[in-house]
Amino acid sequence: MESTTSPFVSSAVETPIVGAQPHGVSTALSTNGIRDQFPGLANNWHYLDTAATAQKPQVVLDAMMRAGGADYATVHRGVYARSAHMTVAFEAARERVARFMGAASANEIVFVRGATEGINLVAHSWGGAHLKAGDRIMLSQLEHHSNIVPWQMVAEKVGAHIDVCPLTVDGLIDLDWLEANLTEQHKLVALAHVSNVLGSVLGVKRAAKAAHAVGAKLMLDGCQAAPRMRLNMAELGCDFYVFSGHKLYGPTGVGVLWAKAATLESMPPWQGGGAMIDRVTFEKTTYAPAPARFEAGTPMIIEVLGLHTAIDFVDAIGPEEIFAHESALAAQTRDALRSINSITLFGPEKSAGIVSFSMTGVHPHDIGTILDEEGVAIRAGHHCAQPLMDHLGVAATARASFGVYNDQSDVAALVRGLERVKRIFG
Repeated sequence: MESTTSPFVSSAVETPIVGAQPHGVSTALSTNGIRDQFPGLANNWHYLDTAATAQKPQVVLDAMMRAGGADYATVHRGVYARSAHMTVAFEAARERVARFMGAASANEIVFVRGATEGINLVAHSWGGAHLKAGDRIMLSQLEHHSNIVPWQMVAEKVGAHIDVCPLTVDGLIDLDWLEANLTEQHKLVALAHVSNVLGSVLGVKRAAKAAHAVGAKLMLDGCQAAPRMRLNMAELGCDFYVFSGHKLYGPTGVGVLWAKAATLESMPPWQGGGAMIDRVTFEKTTYAPAPARFEAGTPMIIEVLGLHTAIDFVDAIGPEEIFAHESALAAQTRDALRSINSITLFGPEKSAGIVSFSMTGVHPHDIGTILDEEGVAIRAGHHCAQPLMDHLGVAATARASFGVYNDQSDVAALVRGLERVKRIFG
């Protein structure tokens, strides 16, 4: 596909500095010039909750302000010039997402409100049309609730059954078990590309091969992978892929569902309304081709253009560099926390910038509260992964998760804060 930088809403991105890390972290990425682009990180705030939602660079905020202000108009409807220009920009964003994901065509990209809506769309549209009583759905022990509950809902509706793939001792989805236990009754396998709790990375190609060997489709929750890993749908071999814009340094309220065009065409509409129709009469309605048939109503115009700029931002740095940088920070954090004998670490030694832990005798919420007093923001709770908490034998964990803007000073602040937690609780 040819380049489709938006001709209407600016998506120019200042390329961050790449070179030696001034704070001693051994990665290819320097945060010099990057952190300053994030107004939410002013006053030396140590933000370690990027797995929940990423801070937004100024260039994304500027693009959204322009899209919602001087350039604002509806898309796909108006015959006046500004509406036509905004429609061009909106569809240029779809082309940009397709290139970012290594998709074959922009027609494979469906804009949704987030990964949760994307999974629900697949579950109720594809699942409702293709699953029947006695079919089986394979999930894993570490899935986010958004990749569990929609499948429970459709399974209950059609009479399908859900199976759960266990984890290895170091917190990876057990692909040996998966290969041995998939059957021809399994019609769908739905897994996280990267765990939002453990940071463990799925061996996607092997999972895809195992699913396809029994005739099942593979759906990937890419929320934690898209911001830090190079995506190529053909190479991954999956059938559905979803991610959310706000975890990719973009706005909330927008996400992406990818599927092959033929797969989308085989799926009935999920929501009805404007934009997704061909013709409406009281006797019968015919529907637009994909992706339009899945985008009922006025779309998230400002958010889609913000996502376009966020993707430009990530690509200007390079997903490989981001992954290496965040993984190095996670490794350094694990090494530092290992020296605090009251802390238990969860997950694999090598993780995608996410470190979950607990402290003996201290509730994670208390850890989070005291760290907040030290200017350090982490996540404390079950992380929308209660079955995984049950598997780990805890009610909740504390979680530090890194973004492109973090450096060794954030790790040091976390460790200082945890030493204070230990002193307070004895």
